[in-house]
Amino acid sequence: MVYYSADRLNRVFAAVADPTRRALLAELEGRESVTISELAKPFAMSLPAVMKHLDVLSDAGLITRSKTGRTVTCRLTAAPMEQAMEWLSRYQRFWTAQLDRLAAFVEKDLCSPSPASPSPDGSKPQPPKSSKRGRTPRKSSSGSDPDTP
Repeated sequence: MVYYSADRLNRVFAAVADPTRRALLAELEGRESVTISELAKPFAMSLPAVMKHLDVLSDAGLITRSKTGRTVTCRLTAAPMEQAMEWLSRYQRFWTAQLDRLAAFVEKDLCSPSPASPSPDGSKPQPPKSSKRGRTPRKSSSGSDPDTP
């Protein structure tokens, strides 16, 4: 059985809960290392705001930073995300099994409704439908039909 550090998993899930941090991870995907200023370019926020997001990702272990002179670069770290995926896959297996059982139950005839019995109100005659569509002509105060000349 695999044991997970609850604190580490909590930090990973908290880090990826934010759309900006997910976008930062996507920017790093498939690239060896990226400078912080390059990472910040596509985002409509200040460099210090991007740095705070990177701090959260770094604390979760999802990225590593290295400094060469005045340049700080970031790169993805796969291990924490792999642990989170392993944790999620356990629940995926559980829910897949549960949903498969539900589908099998629904497909059986057990869910088909029993024939409805006629209601006692069902035998009452329906009121007659109106013969003409639209408005009926008003009678004039003289009592004669306004449509006749």
